[in-house]
Amino acid sequence: MIHLTPADYIRQPWKNGKGVTTELLHLRDPAGATLFRLSRASVVEDGPFSLFPGIERNLTVLTGPGFRLTGPGLNLRCDPLVPVAFPGDVAVAASETNGQPSDDFNVMTARRLPLAQVSVVQDGGLDGAGPLALYALGPCRVNGEPVAPSELILTDGPASLTGDGPVIAVRYSGV
Repeated sequence: MIHLTPADYIRQPWKNGKGVTTELLHLRDPAGATLFRLSRASVVEDGPFSLFPGIERNLTVLTGPGFRLTGPGLNLRCDPLVPVAFPGDVAVAASETNGQPSDDFNVMTARRLPLAQVSVVQDGGLDGAGPLALYALGPCRVNGEPVAPSELILTDGPASLTGDGPVIAVRYSGV
C-alpha cells in the first residue's frame, strides 16, 4: 500500500492555460504518453476544457454547486459527488458556473486501456482485484491505516474502509 499526501502532489498549469491542476498521480508509457492520471482542479468560470486526444475522462465535483459540461453530442450536468465520464478528445466547455467555483477530481485513462471504474464510497469493503486508488474526502481508515482528507492511497485488490469521510474509489487496470 502506498500513501501519498499533498506534499507529494505537483501543481501545474492547465494544457489550455486557463487554470491550474494539482496532479496526484501520473503513470506514463515508455514514450511518455499518459496511461493513467489522477488530478484535482477548480472550475471557476464558464469556458473550454483542454483537449486530450486518445484519453477517456471522468470528473467528480468535490466542492461547489457544479456546472454543465457541453460539446458535440454531449450535455452533462456535473453535480457534487456524482462521477461523470466523457471523451477527452471532444471539445467540451463548462457552463452554468454562475460565478461559483467548483473543485473537481479528475481521472484520465488512455483509451487503449480498460476504462477506469469511479465511485464515491464510505464505510465498507471494496471487492475486486487489480490496482485501486482511494482519494479521501474526509477522515477515514483504509485497511486500518488512518487517512486524512486530500490524501491518496494506492493499493491492490480488495480494501476495507471505515470512518466518517467518503472516498473516491478508482479501480483501474492495464497500466
